[in-house]
Amino acid sequence: MNRVAIIFRTAPHGSASGREGLDAVLAMSALSEDIGVFFLGDGVCQLLAGQDPAAVLGRHYAPTFGLLELYDVEAIYVCAESLEQRGLEGAARVIDAEVLALPELQQRLAGYPVRLTF
Repeated sequence: MNRVAIIFRTAPHGSASGREGLDAVLAMSALSEDIGVFFLGDGVCQLLAGQDPAAVLGRHYAPTFGLLELYDVEAIYVCAESLEQRGLEGAARVIDAEVLALPELQQRLAGYPVRLTF
């Protein structure tokens, strides 16, 4: 199977996009061992610890990102510029991810011929 990149670009609550992306990563891990997960733009907010979506009647799925390690998904990248623009450089995250400058992140992303964006 091809190398597959899953790209998170949306904020975690207000749509089902983040949950669907996480479900896609977990399902795809059964089919491919070469998955890259990228967090760009508002997608960096998916990783914030301490979220409380109860106020918007949402499900708290962020801790489920911790399963990526169990599913052998190891290539996880976060855009440094996106973190900086949102004032989240030092914010606690639910998983460890490699923080990369945008040019390097784009270079890594270029190595994935199949890309799904959520």
